[in-house]
Amino acid sequence: MLDNVDDLELLRQEFRAEDGSFLLQLRVDLHWDRQAFSRLEQAMRRVCAQQEPRQQLDRWLVEGYWYLSDFVPGHTSHPGFPRPEPDPYYKAAVRRLWDLQNWFVTGRSPYRAGHEWPELSPASGSR
Repeated sequence: MLDNVDDLELLRQEFRAEDGSFLLQLRVDLHWDRQAFSRLEQAMRRVCAQQEPRQQLDRWLVEGYWYLSDFVPGHTSHPGFPRPEPDPYYKAAVRRLWDLQNWFVTGRSPYRAGHEWPELSPASGSR
């Protein structure tokens, strides 16, 4: 079980697209909420770190990481999806989801130990 129940509960709410979740806003309202995305991806990072040593993973978590890394790029790349931020921001956010999904499933971060994950910034499009 996870040490940080708050992160687990946040991911459960996000993966279920419950009220206020990033995913619900994205799917239904066609709105990319930068704060909600930041909260989501930070929780995903913490869960990846916690799960790294485990040999078995909970299916709902695996499905959630996979779904986000697959659905978000397809949904937001549609010409009708409003994208008020510069394109590099969305590319960096999608890259972040792919990196997190890879880390979660393999148990190995795609970056060296001690890697500092930069804030995703619309101005810089940082990873």
